[in-house]
Amino acid sequence: MNRPLLENKTALVTGGAAGIGEAIARAFGDEGATVFVLDLNEEGAASVADGIRRAGGSAFSFRVDVRRREDVQAAVDHALQRVPRIDILVNNAGIYPRKTFIEMSEQDWDDVQQTNLKGVFYCTKAVMPHMIARGAGKIINISSVTFFTGLANLTHYVSAKGGVIGFTRSLAREVGPHNVYVNCITPGAIEVETEKLVATPEQIAEIVAQQSLKRRLQPLDIARACLFLASDLGSGLTGQVINVDGGLIMH
Repeated sequence: MNRPLLENKTALVTGGAAGIGEAIARAFGDEGATVFVLDLNEEGAASVADGIRRAGGSAFSFRVDVRRREDVQAAVDHALQRVPRIDILVNNAGIYPRKTFIEMSEQDWDDVQQTNLKGVFYCTKAVMPHMIARGAGKIINISSVTFFTGLANLTHYVSAKGGVIGFTRSLAREVGPHNVYVNCITPGAIEVETEKLVATPEQIAEIVAQQSLKRRLQPLDIARACLFLASDLGSGLTGQVINVDGGLIMH
């Protein structure tokens, strides 16, 4: 019988209450990891953690606003009270409110940067000392294919997601000698509930028509790529950007 890919590992997943984050948390739990589901939606995070436990896994939840350094540090401290180490961090939490650049306020810009980019900084900053001290760790950042394509009405979002890619590449150079891996996934159009708030069925159909694979991508598609990077299967990669978009763009 094959051993679970993440047996005896501990993972923190931000934005884990729904969508891509939920799929990642559940996939990690299925593969033997102890999962800490972190989200601003406390009830949703608790429900995901409960589902992992009911499926036979180990999971905890914690309310975290990744824009607040204090929240992030409290979550990491909470995890380290329960487990001896943190092996994996998935920086998934993000928002994508659509607004034209002309209508965009400074507060709109700051809200997206604080969540989508500075949140990555806070979470990584909180776990990195432990990973360096142990000489082991995996960081997986979730960016977006929109960085490569550009997308109208999302200048703040695309800018932040580009920053996540730059963060990934630079940090990978810095912490690689400590055996800490830093990689990035750029999802394409993923079928999640919140998608209905920002895109019409016609717009989605147009994207699928441009993909090489003519099907809707699911959160599990992203979760499986995360499993690859988080496990020993991905131990030859760091500083890389893996594009999971059904062959929409190729770079």
